[in-house]
Amino acid sequence: MILAIDIGGTKTLVSLADENRKVLQSEKFPTPKTYKQFISELSKVVANFSTKYSLVVVAAPGKIDRNAGKGIIFGNLAWKNVPLAKDISVVTKSTVLVENDANLAGLGEAHNLRPVPHKILYITISTGIGVGIITDGVIDPDFADSEAGKMLFVYEGKLAEWESFASGRAIVARYGKMAAEINDAKTWDDITKNFAIGIVDLLSILNPDIVIIGGSVGSHFKKYGHLLEKNVSKMASKMVAVPPIVQAKYPEEAVIHGCLELARNYNN
Repeated sequence: MILAIDIGGTKTLVSLADENRKVLQSEKFPTPKTYKQFISELSKVVANFSTKYSLVVVAAPGKIDRNAGKGIIFGNLAWKNVPLAKDISVVTKSTVLVENDANLAGLGEAHNLRPVPHKILYITISTGIGVGIITDGVIDPDFADSEAGKMLFVYEGKLAEWESFASGRAIVARYGKMAAEINDAKTWDDITKNFAIGIVDLLSILNPDIVIIGGSVGSHFKKYGHLLEKNVSKMASKMVAVPPIVQAKYPEEAVIHGCLELARNYNN
């Protein structure tokens, strides 16, 4: 059995699964503002899982030190240099692996495709924006610590990070609504132009075989997918190949599936 912990900017998902990636039990709780509160809350939630597990995989946003099992900078959380593996191993009494959440989401989605494409660009659009690059079915080590959400663009006359104008948080700030509440095509056309600005740059550099959109905003892909494809195609140079852009099979659970895939590789 594997315990997967997905630490998000607003919520944390804890899931128990078997070796076949079948999720048997899940619990969710709001991610506390402080790391100390998080460990305390996690302890309470983990106590509800009575089935024994052999390994814990933690998905953390932002910059990590996977060898030391630490979270260095958490992006949309104010935690810094926290010993995730050490503290969570005390709570769970198990070996703990730590990996970036977008990498894991990409890994999980990659293994839902048959055959697995050579290069996958996974983009999670939630509170912030994260990117996972999967090459030949594994997290690409050359891009494992990339932070595409922090790419800089001149936006409305000012230098701005991509996620500052294209993330779920940016959507709420501009429109006063969550993605789930937006239904008109004009608004989504404007929003997807902001998505496309960053995606086109990534296509120019990475030349992926497929782009997968996940995260909480990704779960509403059916509302805007055709508009995103249109805007990416319009912005991209004729010299840049535009691959299929699709919704994640599990937009909000992809990270958990990636945790389970990483655990399977670790056990093998």
